[in-house]
Amino acid sequence: MSKLEANLIAILQRINELSQSNSSQVRLIAISKTKPVEDIVELYRAGQRHFGENYVDELEKKSNDNIILTECPEIRWHFVGHLQSNKINRVLTRVPNLDCIQTIDSLELADRLNNNLMKQSKTLNVLLQINTSNEDQKSGIDRKDFLSLYEHIKSNCTQLICQGLMTIGSIDNVKIDDDSDFQALVQCRKDLCEKYALPLNEIELSMGMSNDYERAIQAGSTIVRVGSLLFGARG
Repeated sequence: MSKLEANLIAILQRINELSQSNSSQVRLIAISKTKPVEDIVELYRAGQRHFGENYVDELEKKSNDNIILTECPEIRWHFVGHLQSNKINRVLTRVPNLDCIQTIDSLELADRLNNNLMKQSKTLNVLLQINTSNEDQKSGIDRKDFLSLYEHIKSNCTQLICQGLMTIGSIDNVKIDDDSDFQALVQCRKDLCEKYALPLNEIELSMGMSNDYERAIQAGSTIVRVGSLLFGARG
């Protein structure tokens, strides 16, 4: 058994243990940023299907690699980085098996994606990124504005399927085992579901990375984005 496969098994086992205690199902997104195609194929062969990238250039290149196209027909790509408006067309037209964009954080971005998708007669899964830590350097819509963004998408963006919410925990909070960012996203989901009479389990929560995914699951995460713990440290 390779190191990558052993890492995958260990992480999935831990996810299963934590999710059973919460009576929830948790999906693992393997964040393959800067990692070679060969590593992605190896994890795919071991059973992993959902992979995430932070940059459009890298996502476009990897998703169109001949090895990926041949060996990984059921791969599902998630874009988890800040999406610049000038790269919207590329991510929507040049990425085979694009499953979800997890970083919708403005009306303008939602509208541009929706208009582009309308021209292609396509729909796309999306998550709303909320800046729960209120850090200026982070992308994400302010907590007080996310319901307006959800309402706008629900009413005006027919090609976008809003599956839930996403956040990136503060590094400072990780150091002191503070899960307030995760609790904030949980509260956002509660507010959303109460306003629109939705079951909680219909709204995904994408939160938790290599250094805090366990606490995120304990807080209620349904999607974790794990990179270095799975692939090894980035050079």
